[in-house]
Amino acid sequence: MASSSESEASCRARSALLDSILDFGPGVARGGAQGYIPRPTMTETETLPILLVPDKRLRLKARPLGAADGDAIRALAPKMLATMYAAPGIGLAAPQIGEGLRLIVLDIQPKEKPEPLVLVNPEIIAESAERATREEGCLSLPGQYADVTRPARVKVRYLDLTGAKREIEGDGLLSACLQHEIDHLDGVLFVDHLSTLKRNMILRKLAKDLKSQQRE
Repeated sequence: MASSSESEASCRARSALLDSILDFGPGVARGGAQGYIPRPTMTETETLPILLVPDKRLRLKARPLGAADGDAIRALAPKMLATMYAAPGIGLAAPQIGEGLRLIVLDIQPKEKPEPLVLVNPEIIAESAERATREEGCLSLPGQYADVTRPARVKVRYLDLTGAKREIEGDGLLSACLQHEIDHLDGVLFVDHLSTLKRNMILRKLAKDLKSQQRE
């Protein structure tokens, strides 16, 4: 999920965190109740190219991760976080970087400091009848934004990086971000929640913008 703005304080915090992202191996530090942040032992983490619409891989359904995928998760999660922060964005799903895995990362920085979450096999297990509308963007549709209506609150079950089962409840921006990123795991984009007219307008504008960038 794209971030429409970034404060100077958030930028400094993001840069500091990028310097500390590393291998999710032995020695991880707890980062809040829902996730883990690695201890700093290296200064640079590889970022990955983000797929853009209309790449067909964005429409594929991702597969669940199992015990045999532990090494792949530990290798991919820090790169996904680094890519998300560098974009900059507040959420990223594995299919957006060409990996058909049910893995998402996000950080809405609720206290104006990095609080990254890594969710393995996330699934929405409850949602409110109440609906909420807020503006959304997407790193796979750069520069495109629209109001999207979704359940106002959701509860999500997932596995953390240790394989432990966890649940997280969210409303507001957290709820929207969770739903947006989980949609990606099923090949769904935020524009799919819009009217056909609005969706086509956005897709045409994106195609025009990308074509213009290629000529520059």
